[in-house]
Amino acid sequence: MKRLIVCADDFGLDTAVNEAVETAHRDGILTCASLMVGAMAAEDAVSRARRLPGLRVGLHLVLVDGRPVSPPDSVRDLVDEAGGFDNRMVRAGFRFFFRPRVRRQLAREIRAQFEAFRATGLRLDHVNAHKHIHLHPTVAGLILAIGREYGMTAMRVPAEPSGPLRRAGAVRPTAERIGSRLLALWVALLRRRLRRGGIAVNDHLFGLSWSGAMTEARFLSLLPYLPDGVSEVYFHPASRPSRALARTMPGYRHVEELAALLSVAVRRSIAECGIGLVSYGDLVEGDAMRP
Repeated sequence: MKRLIVCADDFGLDTAVNEAVETAHRDGILTCASLMVGAMAAEDAVSRARRLPGLRVGLHLVLVDGRPVSPPDSVRDLVDEAGGFDNRMVRAGFRFFFRPRVRRQLAREIRAQFEAFRATGLRLDHVNAHKHIHLHPTVAGLILAIGREYGMTAMRVPAEPSGPLRRAGAVRPTAERIGSRLLALWVALLRRRLRRGGIAVNDHLFGLSWSGAMTEARFLSLLPYLPDGVSEVYFHPASRPSRALARTMPGYRHVEELAALLSVAVRRSIAECGIGLVSYGDLVEGDAMRP
């Protein structure tokens, strides 16, 4: 059986993203969205989510390349002079692992973001992290320990199989293929750790190779080759270009990704391939698949 989670990341980043999430769920195939609780348009995102009871919303933890929910003075080892997180993920990862004081502040910020999500009153569908930093074993351990206190039952595992992508026509650069092999161990460790902790996970994830460019044509080329099990395809849709999106994600094809989520041809292909649309909550609850 093939089941598909269709998720929009960066919910709350910009009103153009929020508009796209609402439209893609109401008129398209979007099943869930991941909320940045500290982003500038988070309040607008929460308001829209409350109008869409069928939209499942998860927490998109931001621990790099963004700003904290905690007062900057309380997490000063995580931020720069301007109050923003470190954008250099390798350096941040070493500091998370080797410096106890940094780990304590990291735990404080993770808890603050879970608290902010709880304050929305929305049901927590899933958890993932900006730039997939939850692959880091220190970050994963803290999320697992803290998340249980806030009702976390599902988390994204960023495991993108190469076979379906090749058949769909994707060509990965050599450096990216090597990087994927190097990350395979961390992916396996994360999956094992979560399952042992009773957390539901996806079997496959698509969107890494085509991040910001999951167009209608690419989505259609991928759907016939989705493997058995639970796949997630994640998007970064927006209703229109904006300065904030151009600054933070230059080159992303946000409007084209929204078009893919609204595509009649995509909806038809999903039906023809016998794919059931679900959310993470359905994996936990055993709900019937959506038509």
